[in-house]
Amino acid sequence: MSYETILYEKANGVAKITLNRPQALNAFTPKMNSELQEILKDADDDKKIRCFLITGSGRAFCAGQDLKGRTPEQKGSLGESLRARYNPIILRLRRTEKIALAAVNGTAAGAGCNLALACDLRIASEEAKFIQAFVRVGLAPDSGGSFILPRLVGLSKAMELLLLGEPVDAREALRIGLVARVLSASELSNAAGEMAEKLACGPRSIGLIKRAVNHAMLPDLESQLEYEAYLQEIAGRSADYDEGVRAFLEKRQPAFKGK
Repeated sequence: MSYETILYEKANGVAKITLNRPQALNAFTPKMNSELQEILKDADDDKKIRCFLITGSGRAFCAGQDLKGRTPEQKGSLGESLRARYNPIILRLRRTEKIALAAVNGTAAGAGCNLALACDLRIASEEAKFIQAFVRVGLAPDSGGSFILPRLVGLSKAMELLLLGEPVDAREALRIGLVARVLSASELSNAAGEMAEKLACGPRSIGLIKRAVNHAMLPDLESQLEYEAYLQEIAGRSADYDEGVRAFLEKRQPAFKGK
């Protein structure tokens, strides 16, 4: 199957999904959201597939939402956008018994960061960076970040990352538990492929392990995604969000006013 924004291939029980807008750091557009939803459903429905391997092309994993399509003049409803475009992706990754492995090859920011966090395992290149970038443009966290991040790194560290929006490099990500392994850029692809195939060849209990962990740790994810959408609708209507997007596109520091 051929897609405009994503490379998709299946082999040896693994569905390899490569976000493929390198010129835009693999930032999400409505087309990419739609294609990723379709691909995840196809892989989930395929009984031969037992592992999803998600990565990015070029120098980024995923920079989150492409803000060129979210200017103040054309932003629309951010809450409805999350419900239609992002929440189904996160729920698919968590509900399936198939294991999702993120190979984070570069920057993972905003919703792109939380896409990686929604996977069951993450390995990273030494060049990877994780950024909860929402506060930089006057937004609240979405795509499950407010729910999953504290469970990975603890409440205090999660609040630091969410409130300050500062980058976390690969070594720090390993130290605080965001990733399982850090490899050189040249090693990442092969290591990710080998790990994905190992997971795809595992026993039936691999899916049951995921179900058990979800049952214990993530029973309220769906309601939290809905609450994130509610808060994002408020944030998206603020003057600070408009200023944040303008500043981002103009490559300057925003002048927030708390309004």
